[in-house]
Amino acid sequence: MITHSELHKGIRIIIEGEPYEVLEARPLKKAQRRVVIQAKIKNLIGGSVFEKNFHQGDVFEEAEISKFQAKFIYSNKGKFVFSKTDNPSFRFELTQEQIGYSSQFLKANQEVETFEFENKIIGVSLPIKISLKITEAPPGVKGERAQPGTKLATLETGAKINVPLFVNEGDIIEINTETGEYSRRIE
Repeated sequence: MITHSELHKGIRIIIEGEPYEVLEARPLKKAQRRVVIQAKIKNLIGGSVFEKNFHQGDVFEEAEISKFQAKFIYSNKGKFVFSKTDNPSFRFELTQEQIGYSSQFLKANQEVETFEFENKIIGVSLPIKISLKITEAPPGVKGERAQPGTKLATLETGAKINVPLFVNEGDIIEINTETGEYSRRIE
């Protein structure tokens, strides 16, 4: 069992029969009162994120989530289809809400880590850094500025991100899938 004081980023707990992941947790002490833990938690099945206060005496069961490797096959009408890496005939689909923000960086045959709770697949996790090709990028124009310039480029998955001016169409770049930001150009 996990107490309210043991909550920190990355811990997975069960609340009302559903698994949640703690995204942020910080103690809050009000004058002459006991410490309350303010946490931002994410429902691992539905994908909703909200804030919740936990008080002294709150205890939780740790969510037992198993992992396995899967491969992204294709997407259609907001559904994303995957197959197990070691068993391609076992296919499953997830919604965009279940995958989250990183769904825009999925490309065919990309390997992902899949999470399973009580024999039900609840989500996937992409590698933090992935390489994608730029399919569309306007030419960079230099002008008067104090900061380095950026431009909007389209990736092979259809996602649009800001990249430095020196990045051109056809370049392969590395992207952080958690923040959606450009990391570096791959030579």
